[in-house]
Amino acid sequence: MLSARDVMRDAPVIPVIVLHAIEHAVPMARALVAGGIRMLEVTLRTPQALACIEAIARDVPEAVVGAGTVRSAADAAAAARAGARFAVSPGYTSAVGDACRAQGLALLPGVATASEIMAAQADGFDALKFFPALQSGGSAMLKAWAGPFGDVLFCPTGGIQPGNAGEFLALANVACVGGSWLVPADALAQGDWERITALALEASQIKRA
Repeated sequence: MLSARDVMRDAPVIPVIVLHAIEHAVPMARALVAGGIRMLEVTLRTPQALACIEAIARDVPEAVVGAGTVRSAADAAAAARAGARFAVSPGYTSAVGDACRAQGLALLPGVATASEIMAAQADGFDALKFFPALQSGGSAMLKAWAGPFGDVLFCPTGGIQPGNAGEFLALANVACVGGSWLVPADALAQGDWERITALALEASQIKRA
């Protein structure tokens, strides 16, 4: 069974994807896979998101598609029905954790404070999304957490760009980062799949600690 650590260690970057058109889903996923990025977080922020997850799961077997912005048990159930294999949440509740376990979804719970880390750990989660990363203290906060939470791996997301991704990936407690820059809205609108592949290639080659 896929684990959250499997998801986080596959590549240096997990793309955070917002899709408004179902017809973009499959060629976009193929473009990312061609650039070395297989773990794809499709956020549940649009009415088309679940259909896009379903299309990727069905037609791009080389990709591992997950659902982002999972905030409830209903979100987890819908994501699993659509074919998602992992879930990413902006925050953490035991209800979301329990639902993802019940659905067989690997979960990257969102945390921004020490108390939230402890709550997630109490429920058995130790591979966490640090969100929103820049607004919550950035790499300095992750360095501070390395002492009391040396057994936790993080995926900082929120404000991460090519220019600062390396700063985060240099930290021993960071397995990967989440970023939306791999799938720019204008590239999607124009069907510029070569550009998305090029961005994925660059991201897949960022050095990690």
